[in-house]
Amino acid sequence: MIDQHESQLASTVLMVRPAQFHCNPLAAVSNAFMQAIDRTPAEEQALAEQEFDGLVAVLQRAAVDVIVVDDTVEPETPDAVFPNNWMSTHADGRFVMYPMAVANRREERRDDIVELLEERGFSVSSVVNLSAHEKDEQFLEGTGSLVLDRPNRIAYACRSARTHSAVLDEFATRFGYALVVFDAVDQRGQAIYHTNVMMNIGESFAVVCLESIPSRNERDAVVRSLGRTGHEIIDISQQQLLSMAGNMLELRSRDGQHLLAMSARARMSLSDAQRDRLESYATIVSAPINSIEESAGGSVRCMLAEIHLPETDAHD
Repeated sequence: MIDQHESQLASTVLMVRPAQFHCNPLAAVSNAFMQAIDRTPAEEQALAEQEFDGLVAVLQRAAVDVIVVDDTVEPETPDAVFPNNWMSTHADGRFVMYPMAVANRREERRDDIVELLEERGFSVSSVVNLSAHEKDEQFLEGTGSLVLDRPNRIAYACRSARTHSAVLDEFATRFGYALVVFDAVDQRGQAIYHTNVMMNIGESFAVVCLESIPSRNERDAVVRSLGRTGHEIIDISQQQLLSMAGNMLELRSRDGQHLLAMSARARMSLSDAQRDRLESYATIVSAPINSIEESAGGSVRCMLAEIHLPETDAHD
């Protein structure tokens, strides 16, 4: 039975500390946000570790529970710092593993993380493994591809090489979600690889780059859907999108405070008016992760796998 009372906001997140971070050329094929950086792999790894630890510290000071898992040196997984692409958790206890478009990212899926969450006092009722779709070249990269409005059971998704309609339909059927699907492109007209780069949904607001949706009908459908669920739309520009302003995540602290996690670059790109609107809903928490953003083309939201699983009596 699907829990229809799932909160939008998690107070626990899982993060994977990188062990072999560097620009992944296989991912660059479909991720236009990645940049060619003149650094050695050792330099990239050192910077990524520093930025990762800084973000963890910022979240912990804001009273978010952070479960840190160390990546393994072998197999080499340069994008392991983005666990939200291969996993999601849900209030009915289901843990989902997703089909990944980039071959070397498939090694990021780890059964031991399921075991770790159970050891930490969370209940996993079942593991839903969608990775068999990979053999048919059909992909859905977790809450990168899916921007979920959990209480209202609506999943927003932009079409791309990493987001396939067949897997979208299976997710929607299994989890009881309605789909709002659309095309989204960057300033050069290239498909945006992940939905969570151009939009995010909080409890009462949604940050969306509406100009990235070229179809007026599809753009209007997104606006109507968010309007029906009572979300205030905070529209960002394509330039702000490039600064990762769409890649943020609302969380709840242990004492019930609403927090909005984003990178320092994303925060700086916002106008005063946009920041004021966002801060009317949540306290912004940010950290500089420039190297991770540049080399891997993802940002803070991609680094946070929300834990929505029910807690057991053993949870401390």
